[in-house]
Order: sequence, then structure tokens, then C-alpha cells
Amino acid sequence: MDATAIALEPKLVQIPEGLFLMGSETGQENERPAHRVWVDSFLLAETQLTHAEYESYLKATGSAPPPFWNDPDFSHPEQPVVAVSWFEAVAYCEWLSATTGRHYRLPSEAEWERAARGGAEQQQYPWGDAPPQSLPDYDNRWKTGPEPVARYTANAYGLYDICENVHEWCSDWFQADYYAVSPDRNPAGPDHGERRASRGGSWRHHIKVTRCAARSSIPPQFQYADYGFRVACSLSE
Repeated sequence: MDATAIALEPKLVQIPEGLFLMGSETGQENERPAHRVWVDSFLLAETQLTHAEYESYLKATGSAPPPFWNDPDFSHPEQPVVAVSWFEAVAYCEWLSATTGRHYRLPSEAEWERAARGGAEQQQYPWGDAPPQSLPDYDNRWKTGPEPVARYTANAYGLYDICENVHEWCSDWFQADYYAVSPDRNPAGPDHGERRASRGGSWRHHIKVTRCAARSSIPPQFQYADYGFRVACSLSE
């Protein structure tokens, strides 16, 4: 791998393999039933993909920038890139894979939730059960857009902004009752659907931080100003 390819690679955290209790019996209906899931070890980016990282992709490929690209509320180099569709997020992963020789992709819902929990069992948030309003500077954050990444404390696995800042695309199709039929090893979601799964909180929501188990979804072609992504990387094929 040459120096240019190395420079493009995000900082990655290895998420250990293991069982965890996915979902919640007290959350939304689509988070039930809580069920044991095994997830193989994988790598996940420390942060959401930034505007600067996505700019490298645009320059290399000549792809069109997403909406809000030059909006001052969304164009700080260290802010997460926003308004990328699911298809554009996948295209970025494919480009990064081809450039670096490693298999980059979007995480599955199960991988994302395992990573967000940081090894803790059934806590509401990455830090525990205290409400989001207990976070430092909560009342003064996210006024006009997402914040630059990694400004506050990482979770137990070393991941920043994992339930906040922007929604993060996952690889799965979304199905509200999928947990009732989910396999117990490396679930990858249903085979087809109309909406793609996403996880994490949003700077423009009334409550800015989601619970670890909270699920969301939109059609894959949508480009919203509070949607971004972080990349995963397989350890083996």
C-alpha cells in the first residue's frame, strides 16, 4: 500500500468478537424482542467520516458533491459529511477499498449496536443510563449543525460521537419486525426492503442523542442534512 492510500485510511478501532443482548424490551416496538447475537470481530472508524475525508474522494473520482457541501454550517473540514445518500456512502466504501486494498463497507445494525454499547450490557447509552442532558455542554451544542468530530469523550471502545451528531447509515435493509426472525450470528438484515437502516442521534432532533438500541431508517436515495456514516472494515473475508 502506498503512502497516499495510507493517508486516506481512517483511524480504526477493533471491536472484539462476542455475544451481546441486542435490542430493548422497553424501547420502540421495532427494538423487540431483545435477543442474544454473536458478532465477529471487525474494525470500525473512530469517527464519522469527515468533510475533509469525503473531499479526497470527490477530487479523486470527480463525483458530484452532496447538498449543503458549501454551506458554512456543514463545511468545516472536521465536521461529518452530511446529505450523502446510502448509495453514495457505499460508493465511497468501494472507492476506499479499491484504493487501499482493504475491504471497507458500512457496518451492519448488529455491528453498530455492539460497538456503541462498548461492551456494557443493556445500558441505555454508551456512557450508561444517565440522560443525554447530563452530558457536558449539552445545552450549548448542535445549534446549527453537527459538531466537528471527536470533541468529547469516546466510549469504552474508543469511538467518538457514536450515538450523536448525525445519523449513520448501516448496510442492512430495514424491517421493523426483523428481530423476531434474526439469526443469532452476524445478522445482516433482510434480503430486500424499501428503506435502509440507520443508527445514532441527530443534531437537529429535540433530544440530540439516541439510546444504543434505537433504530431508524429512510429510503436509500434520500440526502438529509443530518445523515452521514462511519466506515467498517472486515478482518477476514
